[in-house]
Amino acid sequence: MKLKIKVVAALLVSGFAMAGCNKDFDKTNTNPNGVAFTTPESLVEDAVYDIVTRNQTRALRLTNELMQVHVTTVNSDEIHRYIIRPAESDYMWNNWYVELTNIRDMYNNAKKLNDPAFQGVALILEAWVFSLLTDVYGDVPYSEALKGNSDHIYQPKFDAQKDIYADLLRKLEEANTVLQTAKTYTADVVSREPIFGKAIDMSNPETGSTNFRNAWRKFGNTLYLRLLLRVSGKSELNAVEKIKEICQTKKSSYPMFNSNAESAVLRFTNTAPYVSAFNTYRDFDFNGDNGLSQFFINTLNDWEDPRRASWANTVGVSNYEGVPSGYLPGQIPERLSTYRVALKNEPLLGNIINYPELQFMLAEAALKGYFTGDPKTYYENGVNNAITFWNQAVPAGHLAKPGIAWDPAETDAQKLEKIITQKYFTFFFTDFQMWIEHRRTGYPTLPIGPGVQNNQQMPARLKYPVAVQTLNRVNYQSAVEAMGGDDINVKVWWNKQ
Repeated sequence: MKLKIKVVAALLVSGFAMAGCNKDFDKTNTNPNGVAFTTPESLVEDAVYDIVTRNQTRALRLTNELMQVHVTTVNSDEIHRYIIRPAESDYMWNNWYVELTNIRDMYNNAKKLNDPAFQGVALILEAWVFSLLTDVYGDVPYSEALKGNSDHIYQPKFDAQKDIYADLLRKLEEANTVLQTAKTYTADVVSREPIFGKAIDMSNPETGSTNFRNAWRKFGNTLYLRLLLRVSGKSELNAVEKIKEICQTKKSSYPMFNSNAESAVLRFTNTAPYVSAFNTYRDFDFNGDNGLSQFFINTLNDWEDPRRASWANTVGVSNYEGVPSGYLPGQIPERLSTYRVALKNEPLLGNIINYPELQFMLAEAALKGYFTGDPKTYYENGVNNAITFWNQAVPAGHLAKPGIAWDPAETDAQKLEKIITQKYFTFFFTDFQMWIEHRRTGYPTLPIGPGVQNNQQMPARLKYPVAVQTLNRVNYQSAVEAMGGDDINVKVWWNKQ
């Protein structure tokens, strides 16, 4: 019976059948008290938690190995050799679409209730999750997606990434507007929202409600800048002009994060329901078959970066040592430094988008002349806050260290590499962001081991799930033709020259 529920849910969610729905999915949107529709705040809790925790597991499984945070010591696991099997595609595709249906319901129900804050919340969450889908796969079902239940569309068309991004930017613009609509909420409603709501002081409901809406405005606009920067190399969406508007000419109309404390992080606890995805992992399941990479550890060593103490175990008394990525089959290296077991329950592994990332985005945009600003100031603020975000103190003279110091004599390309390399570390366990940004910029420069396959090319996307190829074949074939193939080396629209 439970299996039948899962399959039906998958059919209704994405608009077409999806194989491989995760065995843990057993939620429905049915209110047991018989209310005509579920309240928005009751949907946001499960949706955010499910997305963030599943993103965590893919960061450990895919991103961290592909981007040389760690290296597997299982010879048959070849992601570090740029071999990604088609089965890897199913998990996030299925679960992102499942939760997008809940998010869409959240928006529709908030609209019925004349609830502007949760309309804005839903728009931001939808833009976030669909950006992950299209950045990982390319063209995906969008305009006809999530309509299996309402419109009986079970085989939705795939939309071009350019068109998807245009609408995601529109949604974030709408969110920034609707979140300015004043409405007072109760403490119970606000506390149901798990990213910001639980930390907001609701002793004065009017002030608390304003702070709640403002927190989400800042989240939405910071995400807006991430997506604008991602497509800034393409002219079609006027992204550069919009970046200038939100960072300079109309800056007051687009508030963004002002400190680490304002970052969008689902801060895990050790008590259900907000526990990390790794809370129930055995220590061996978490880090028993991987070791931190030479690139990751050596870079932190070169910087004498205090975040090592938060992330890595020492070898011997006090050394941090990594192992080579991309080793030849059969030549498995000895594990050295590994993840600290305490990371299994680390609240900051619920990161979605944070203040240090914003500073590095502003540094890049200023460096490229997208708006008038000092890239050095943003860069150095990002470096410092990336350390304090992890509750570590910035060492004396840290900004003057080789490899960190901002050198006006360096080329723009060298400066950009500094920015993105620092940004790479702010993405620690953050879904697929390291990989997505590497595809966009080519940074950080990763060493290529002797066992790396795929013509030593970093994969540019994941293939479409096998179920999609089979059960939505006509639209799948149209998408493949438009994309230029269904291959891990086919670049998505924003990544094409």
